[in-house]
Amino acid sequence: MGSKSIGIDTATVGRRALLTGGTGLAAAAAVGLTAAPASATGSAQRGRNQDPRGHHGRGSPHPHHDHRRPKHPATLWRDAAARGITFGTSTSTWQLDPQYSALVAEQAAILFTEDDLLWWRIKPSPDAPLDYSYADQFYAFAEQNRQLVFAAHLVWDEGFGDGWSDDDLWGLDRKAASKLLYGTLRSTVTRYRGRTAGWIVANEVTDPEGDRGLRTDVPWYNTIGPDYVAQAFRRTRALDRHAVLVLNEFGFETTNEWGDDPVARQKATLQVIDRLLADRVPVDALGIQAHLLAPDFADRFDRRQYRRFLAEVAARGLDILITEMDVKDDGLPADIAARDRGVAQIYRRYLDTALSEPAVKAVMCFGLSDRYTWLEEDTPRDDGVPRRPLAYDEDMHPKPARRAIARALHEARPRRPLWRPRRHC
Repeated sequence: MGSKSIGIDTATVGRRALLTGGTGLAAAAAVGLTAAPASATGSAQRGRNQDPRGHHGRGSPHPHHDHRRPKHPATLWRDAAARGITFGTSTSTWQLDPQYSALVAEQAAILFTEDDLLWWRIKPSPDAPLDYSYADQFYAFAEQNRQLVFAAHLVWDEGFGDGWSDDDLWGLDRKAASKLLYGTLRSTVTRYRGRTAGWIVANEVTDPEGDRGLRTDVPWYNTIGPDYVAQAFRRTRALDRHAVLVLNEFGFETTNEWGDDPVARQKATLQVIDRLLADRVPVDALGIQAHLLAPDFADRFDRRQYRRFLAEVAARGLDILITEMDVKDDGLPADIAARDRGVAQIYRRYLDTALSEPAVKAVMCFGLSDRYTWLEEDTPRDDGVPRRPLAYDEDMHPKPARRAIARALHEARPRRPLWRPRRHC
């Protein structure tokens, strides 16, 4: 199937021009990026509150890149669909150069809105009108390529632009905070309902040290109150009766760089899920980010415990979605061949474990190509060699990780699909 790129010459404009406030749309227009109709105009900037597991990429293609389009006879989305699994990737409009847009269109059945629905895009400052121009382009790209859209995030404590100060968020009273958060939620869901397969309603809201599993160190908890998550789910369901509503969380696999114990995080998330379900809050699925950490993964990843956790989620009637999968390749050799083998082994070990649970209905990678990985910019390797966390290299050539993902999908147990691909197998 052919695809249409967004049409950005990233080598000319530069990544920061597309991400920074004031100049974003102007710079894009200078190279032919035509915005879809939007309710308002505005600018966007990567936020003060950056996700440590993030939403960044490596930026403009390097001059040495081979821009010839490699041919891939098989597609990951077909391998997954044959087992009742939906395969996809995150992406953003600024990433969709002609070569990468072709790969994304070819390999994914569902697209995660990595940047284009975050507040630094749609409301980069308290006084800015809502700007859906980038999100409109994202949806248009997905729909042209007959792909589903997985939209993120309606409620999060990060993803704001530099136009937001701490006081702009923490200094609100309950009425003003509710108007801000739920007003933006209402506008977003109303605009894209019927075109969205699933919403991440609440992202990263659990904490073993929180209030019965719920994080307390976020502005919405302190300004609106502990019921802000439940309200967000109920309001989203009232606006969109058909989309899958998702609680999205991280840190379930191994002890991470912040020292979070995975079992404690699992228990806190289950505690929050139990409270929400007991209050008849419409949570349909748990999203598991699956940012996998390479150091000693085989020894530190407790496969039996992880299966028990997935089974506990499934026993509560929830579907499970892998939403942001990648491998942070610290601890693996600098040598490319050895490192690629190590990354592939981690993908295979993880997916064989996760996909043994039939409630796992989707696998989404946090990008397909090393050209656009948040890990390189946000957390570069200490030895300075470029990171290689994804299925394809910077030139869109498949790596051992791609084969590992394909084999795990192909060998997974069949299951009843959550979504039917909009394209034909």
